[in-house]
Amino acid sequence: MVRALGRRDLVLLFVVAVFNLNVVPSIAANGGVTIWLWIISLLLFFFPQGIAVIELSHRYPGEGGVYLWAKEVFGDFHGFLSGWCYWTNNMLYVPTIMLYFVGVSVYILGPSRHFLADNKLFALIISLVLLALLTFFNILGLGIGKWINNFGAIGTFLAAGVLIVLGVVISFRFGASLSVADFKIPDNPRFVLNSFGVICFGLIGLELASVMGDEIKDPRRTLPGAVAWGGVLSGLLYVGATLTLLIAVGKNVSVLQGIVQAVTHMAGRVGLSAITIPFAIVLSLSIAGIGSAWIGGCARIPFVAGLDSYMPSWLGNIHPRYCTPYAALIVQAIVSALLVVLNFAGAGVQETFQKLLSLAVVLNLVPFVYMFGALVRFALRESTPQGRYSRNTLFIAGLSGLLTTVLGIALVFFPAQQITSLWSYELWMFGGTAFFVGVAAFFFFVYGRNKLQQKIRTGTTSVLPLTADKL
Repeated sequence: MVRALGRRDLVLLFVVAVFNLNVVPSIAANGGVTIWLWIISLLLFFFPQGIAVIELSHRYPGEGGVYLWAKEVFGDFHGFLSGWCYWTNNMLYVPTIMLYFVGVSVYILGPSRHFLADNKLFALIISLVLLALLTFFNILGLGIGKWINNFGAIGTFLAAGVLIVLGVVISFRFGASLSVADFKIPDNPRFVLNSFGVICFGLIGLELASVMGDEIKDPRRTLPGAVAWGGVLSGLLYVGATLTLLIAVGKNVSVLQGIVQAVTHMAGRVGLSAITIPFAIVLSLSIAGIGSAWIGGCARIPFVAGLDSYMPSWLGNIHPRYCTPYAALIVQAIVSALLVVLNFAGAGVQETFQKLLSLAVVLNLVPFVYMFGALVRFALRESTPQGRYSRNTLFIAGLSGLLTTVLGIALVFFPAQQITSLWSYELWMFGGTAFFVGVAAFFFFVYGRNKLQQKIRTGTTSVLPLTADKL
């Protein structure tokens, strides 16, 4: 693998992967109380996440990230399950990015075309085309793919900057539309509960670069500073963007078009309506960068699992010219495309977005149970720390992150306000979670047996029965 990622590339990758403007509108739709949820999540989840990433990447540098870490600490099955959930979440999350791109890009076409964002056929075609293009660029290699990520990060900075500056101008000229009452817990907090899980999900991304550990220049020196800078910038941008949305639009914000909706509204009030189309172009670039970062990063999970023989070995194939895991990238794109098509059946665009996002939250938080659990294990079992941090730091960060992660998983099963049917939502959530975990177990046990039999044939291991306790 080519070591193409330097410190600047990593900081920009963290910003574009962590600070995802597409989740901000669905969170801001629940009002000012979400600002408190952001602060709680930053302290109890995001900061411990940075400690976990630095500690684990220091102990176990290499390709695979969350897959490798859980495997080394808890065993092969847990490593596979961690990596599997991280990857399958991506196949659910990437379609939400494509849908968000659709909701934003229609503003480039002018006011008469805004209705296309709710057109199922248009949304489906644009989503599939963008998915194919980003997959193709990642097959060409990180030497090219990283520039999409970098331009996406720059677009994210510009978009967030415009949004926040307009919010400040509006507040000074016309006063803020928020009051103290907006920051209180509502009488019916059901929808707010879902937001906590989505906020934790929004703060995920610091671990992404470690999935590509063999493609980072001097990772032990480069990662800690990049994690710190990327984390601070992302946290500030999230809180600022959420506050600005609440100032500009309030709780009546579209989950797909909320950012452009807010900028259009604020720009019109200060006589800058002409910036709407340029802003939509910049934000579309940012969204494409987010999609590229997650498509390229998460494809390394099935690639490593294929090399480990826990999934079909051809997933571990590297392109002979571009040195990229092209087979894993193609499979990932095909499954994501199928999920987009299936979820459009019988649901509107915004409800499809929210259902895909909620299940993605559950699956993507599972690897963090292992990450934080590893810190607690180190603290309890090692009398002398073998990594970068003290036992107390590892224990506090691990326990805080573990409890917050479990709570975030549980709360996302409460439906968001865009959901029209409670029963269909719960069936999707419980059924989808059980399905993906069940498929993971199937792959591990089937291909795990094949792996053991191969070792037996080559004489590299003693003949032992493959039982659950040995996994």
